[in-house]
Amino acid sequence: MLMRSTSTLLAALVAASLFSGCNKENAPAAGATATTPTAPAASASGEPTPDTVVATYGDGQKITFGELNEQLQEPLANLEKQKFQMRRQGLDNLVTRRLVEGEAKKRGVTVEQLFKAEVEDKVPQPTEEEMKQVFEANKERMEKGATFEKKKAEIVDFLNGSRRQQRAGEFIESLRSNANIKVTLPEPPKPPVVRKTVAATGAAKGPENAPITIVEFSDFQCPYCSRANESVDQVMKAYPTQVRLVFRHFPLEIHAQAPKASEAALCAQDQGKFWEMHDKLFANQRALEIPQLKGYAKELGLDTAKFNKCLDDGAKASIVQADLADGQKAGVNGTPAFFINGILLSGAQPFEEFKSVIDAELQPKK
Repeated sequence: MLMRSTSTLLAALVAASLFSGCNKENAPAAGATATTPTAPAASASGEPTPDTVVATYGDGQKITFGELNEQLQEPLANLEKQKFQMRRQGLDNLVTRRLVEGEAKKRGVTVEQLFKAEVEDKVPQPTEEEMKQVFEANKERMEKGATFEKKKAEIVDFLNGSRRQQRAGEFIESLRSNANIKVTLPEPPKPPVVRKTVAATGAAKGPENAPITIVEFSDFQCPYCSRANESVDQVMKAYPTQVRLVFRHFPLEIHAQAPKASEAALCAQDQGKFWEMHDKLFANQRALEIPQLKGYAKELGLDTAKFNKCLDDGAKASIVQADLADGQKAGVNGTPAFFINGILLSGAQPFEEFKSVIDAELQPKK
């Protein structure tokens, strides 16, 4: 049986992951009322010219489009970057789709037949031993009375799905590597570098004297924060002696379980297991109720009596609130947010975005 239909299969393999983040809901700001008695003058780009009046207030006071852009320089630059990344990802997906369709046409087969030959038929079936290893590693999280025989079909589906995805990725990468792809999509101009002062206090990894310090503001319930972990891991592997990572907490109002999850990580930190709990929480973002947090402490081998008291007493709530306040003061309004030597990188960005900032920071200063 084929894994998926043509369109679903291709969409799954080359779908764009927009580099974004979790955001708080912001109420409209009170203040001046915009007035547009006539259509504003437009520049060649279709936007109003800088001297176009976009609002009036008081006794004939005016605000121009240029003044508005100056006020919003940083978020507008981030928006342009996100638009570029969206187009870049879309371009990659379009190239991949056409390469797959071209390969199928060259072989005289359908896309479904191509993926059956290159993916389905090349994925080995899991062995009994492999299935038992998966069962043993996950049985504590299964419902009461779960047995290997009852879960066997689910385990087979899990292993086959993972292996199909890996094999499909390898096949697509082989097509791309032989296609002499050249991307000429123009990048937006880089905005002026703005540095903000952010205290590097909290759980950390990497050398204390590293020339690059990344302060991450994150929310354990935010899926974009979990997605960003892959890029952060790449950074730490690529710059083992040059980057220090500091984790700070920024639980959003829209994520009810995030504050207590942050407290759980800090309670685990008291026992030297912050990063282990960090990974556990991100791996189980849909299971962050207090009983589950206590279960993770047990799985990690913590002193559960101390951990449970710390969590129940709210002993770490003030630290979480202090991190939240510092993040807001620095201009964080969504997660994840990274300050690389004070330079803000917002959202679940790819490794290349981190690398661009880090490499520039490592260049000798003139």
